[in-house]
Amino acid sequence: MGKRIVIALGGNALGNNLPEQMIAVKQTARAIVDLIQEGHQVIIAHGNGPQVGMIQKAMAELTRSEPDKYIPCPLSVCVAMSQGYIGYDLQNALREELLDRGIRKGVATVLTQVEVDPADPAFAHPTKPIGAFMTREEADRLVAERGYDVVEDAGRGYRRVVASPRPQSIIEIESIRDMVDAGLVVVACGGGGIPVYKTEGHHLKGAAAVIDKDFAACVLAQQVEADTLIILTAVEKVAINFGQPNQKWLDSITPAEAKVYMARGHFAPGSMLPKVEAAVEFVESGPGRTALITLLEKAKDGVAGKTGTAIHR
Repeated sequence: MGKRIVIALGGNALGNNLPEQMIAVKQTARAIVDLIQEGHQVIIAHGNGPQVGMIQKAMAELTRSEPDKYIPCPLSVCVAMSQGYIGYDLQNALREELLDRGIRKGVATVLTQVEVDPADPAFAHPTKPIGAFMTREEADRLVAERGYDVVEDAGRGYRRVVASPRPQSIIEIESIRDMVDAGLVVVACGGGGIPVYKTEGHHLKGAAAVIDKDFAACVLAQQVEADTLIILTAVEKVAINFGQPNQKWLDSITPAEAKVYMARGHFAPGSMLPKVEAAVEFVESGPGRTALITLLEKAKDGVAGKTGTAIHR
């Protein structure tokens, strides 16, 4: 029987700009449809780092050039924009690949809001750089005018930093479940989802934050009751002592073993660490759940147990 699989696509699966994205999604679609052709149900989440930065920069230029005509665009709106245009390219590439193989299956992108806790400690310590580099003068002006948090970035200039809170739940989860149950291929939680929190009544307010797409994919996988979470990255397997003479590739580990490796500092923050953390969280969330970390083009072999790093109890 086929599995229900949530795939978290990394930036290398989408490119860094519009032309690169158009090329990258074709390869991405082939790897995903390989899994669909094997009989698996697939739900797709993805990052948006370069894309949301491009949107932020474009909106900032408009605001700077014509301040009387344009107002600053909230980060939550920029995330929504990135979900739309990435989903547009991705779902078209998937539809084309499916039809080329004689598979008639609908594909849809869900503009997805993800609830965060406004009391999350991450809001008190913004660390996630976004947008373009700025001069000291530009940074000071944005701090004064808009209350932005900015940091100096390795001698390259100043950048805005925002919070990266943990995702709590997915607002559109019932719609996503219904679509998956109806046999559609669903693209959801783009860029980690549009971060929102509940205010008075039933109102949802956008937060000036970005959500890690691997943690969002983990929550998505739990809430659609997936069997497997696949986190795609730039290496075929996870390693300990990475880049050192005693480097060791890991074929299969338990959550307990992964926690030992994390405690010993084997995985880099902002790189492999959140992927392993998300994988462990998913595996521990219910019986029979497994996670896989591997390359995009190795996803099919990974599900078959031929490669990648599998995390399971």
